[in-house]
Amino acid sequence: MNLQLIERAKKYEKSIAIVASEGKFTYQNLLRSSAQIATLLLDGKEDLQEQRVAFLIPSGFQYVTTLWGIWRAGGIAMPLCVAHPRPELEYAIADSGASIIIAHPDFAALLHPIAIERGLRFILTSEILSDNICALPDVDLTRRALILYTSGTTGKPKGVVTLHQNIQAQVTSLVSAWEWTSSDRILHVLPLHHIHGIINVLTCALWAGAECLMLPKFDAKIVWERIIDSNLTLFMAVPTIYVKLINAWESADFELQQKMSQGCTQMRLMVSGSAALPVQVLEKWQQISGHFLLERYGMTEIGMALSNPLHGERLAGYVGKPLPEVEVRLVDENDNLVLADTPGEVQVKSPGVFLEYWQKPEATAASFRDGWFCTGDLAVVENDNYRLLGRLSVDIIKTGGYKVSALEIESVLLTHPLIQDCAVVGLPNLEWGEQVCAVLVLVPGGDLTLELLRIWGKERLAIYKVPTRMVVVNELTRNAMGKVTKGELVRQLQDGSLVK
Repeated sequence: MNLQLIERAKKYEKSIAIVASEGKFTYQNLLRSSAQIATLLLDGKEDLQEQRVAFLIPSGFQYVTTLWGIWRAGGIAMPLCVAHPRPELEYAIADSGASIIIAHPDFAALLHPIAIERGLRFILTSEILSDNICALPDVDLTRRALILYTSGTTGKPKGVVTLHQNIQAQVTSLVSAWEWTSSDRILHVLPLHHIHGIINVLTCALWAGAECLMLPKFDAKIVWERIIDSNLTLFMAVPTIYVKLINAWESADFELQQKMSQGCTQMRLMVSGSAALPVQVLEKWQQISGHFLLERYGMTEIGMALSNPLHGERLAGYVGKPLPEVEVRLVDENDNLVLADTPGEVQVKSPGVFLEYWQKPEATAASFRDGWFCTGDLAVVENDNYRLLGRLSVDIIKTGGYKVSALEIESVLLTHPLIQDCAVVGLPNLEWGEQVCAVLVLVPGGDLTLELLRIWGKERLAIYKVPTRMVVVNELTRNAMGKVTKGELVRQLQDGSLVK
């Protein structure tokens, strides 16, 4: 049995699938190139049999053909982040047990040494592909397809494993709810190591036979140019991106502002997700674009679960109702259903829910209750719509659409020779959702600036995990159990009462 995503692409062979820095490519180009990559990966074997294949490629046609090529060869795709430093890349490669690394030439110097040290097969995207395509294996929907690393409350990121059937369920739910068609054109500006960019934008577009315009990285000026010139029908982004687009619009002259706003009006849908959307951002964007942004809620482990309606009233500050084929419930600390208008933890059950955390059976088991996935998010239902209230754990920070672990950042900061003790918290921030703040106790006589800390941190952590605010104190306040009282710490940071 061939993957339905591949079979559907054959119906749209002559249509444009991808527009990127490399050029314009049809679905036929995508099918052929991905088959060539699958042939290269197989290297005479019949099936990769769920070998993990890590790849680091900028957003564009080569990224898509590599992803599809891994799937068509029977492998598990593990996309890496182009902005991650070597320690983060090495951790994911080691933890997943990847046997093959594929890299764009721009990242060869970064990844080739890792491949040599670990004895892994190393492939560059610049290698010549054979025209002789081998017989490709039948890939069942019950096979593992994707591993995405996501931060949790226990420190190091965990590999979230989804099956092909999970991905198909996530995609068909969104295609149905948001009425994707082959006439859609979407601008892709999101990271491609994250479910938002991989599933909601890229895979939904290709499932529907639509056209996906891919930018190698977000640039507000270029995004506005594409909105003006590209006859787009869809746009999806995180609140941070909408803030940057608003800033660019406000700095433009009146004539250009008119063109920007007109470019938005031709679209049928604009979506915001991955982090809470401040109401003032939603209202400002509506003034600029004429669009009341559709907010939705999901996460790496479940795909999308809740969405405001495509048609009908959308409520500011709410994430709507369950999507097709998705069940959602709210429970108290004893897993009992809460009463109406009472906050509870969001739990989800659907065909899109992930299979497991890679090689972490205890963590996997702990995240489920009777088949329901425990999200760790707190919400309340009001007027039949879900409103998110935040995380149950103060050790999870949502910044720029990314979920990061305060404990992971703390463990890295404590390796700094000048840091004796530390606590990392998230502080409310209009642009980023939450700002990563490090409260530090330095060694006697130690002198450390935020600038120096960030230079040091960028060599060890993803850029969005590196603190953007630093406060030095003499000691951290702890409770009777010796744990830092982070809620109190946040309050003191916000009201300026933190004693140094």
